Amino acid sequence: MSPVSRREKLRQDTLREIRAVARELLRSEGPAAVTINAIARQMGMSGPAVYRYYANHEELIEAVTADFYRELTVEMEAARDTHPPGEHRDRLLSSCRALRAWAVRHRPEFRWVFASPVPSRAALQPDSPLHLAGCEFGQVFLDQLVELWKTRPFPVPELHRLPPAHREQLQAYSREIGHALPPEAAHVFLTCWIRLYGMLCMEVLNQLDFACSDVEPLFEECLRELCGMLALAYAPPG
Repeated sequence: MSPVSRREKLRQDTLREIRAVARELLRSEGPAAVTINAIARQMGMSGPAVYRYYANHEELIEAVTADFYRELTVEMEAARDTHPPGEHRDRLLSSCRALRAWAVRHRPEFRWVFASPVPSRAALQPDSPLHLAGCEFGQVFLDQLVELWKTRPFPVPELHRLPPAHREQLQAYSREIGHALPPEAAHVFLTCWIRLYGMLCMEVLNQLDFACSDVEPLFEECLRELCGMLALAYAPPG
């Protein structure tokens, strides 16, 4: 690999600084404050100068979002890998708890990524940083359920008992992931993810504040339910 030129290094440093400033604006003033002009002012640049690094606002937003996905993926993988391969329950619970820990520490970022409209697949290029980072994040949870299914299959519903429209979508999704999970196992995977994702969104969006000042016990109850669906023995944190 040829060495990176000084010019390219400076460019990469500026790209990172632009995204860092965008994140600071998000955390301090909210999503509406993340504009090209606001970032330029913070950096002592002109708006047109920033456009030399990001062609438009949408490209910048995608790059910042990809950063958040990658950061979260790294934390989930690190937590998962504190347990050796084969310890399916502990690896899964640790990665889920790391997901919540990141969400609670980074509420503006979580809302930015997970509680706002998601670009359609057609709107994203398959090789775009956002698409790739999102896929890598999604694989952390999916891959663990695939590995669990291969080694100790969990209970699944009878496919013919599911509504036809849902059954067809599960079959299409199973094909999309290369049949890593059969449709009925994909149903369990999606059910687990929906419960986990819904729980986190309700907490980060303060939808449970009317009843709970500490949501961790509810989150752990959610993990207990997930373990039950996957035929795993729940283990509390610590």
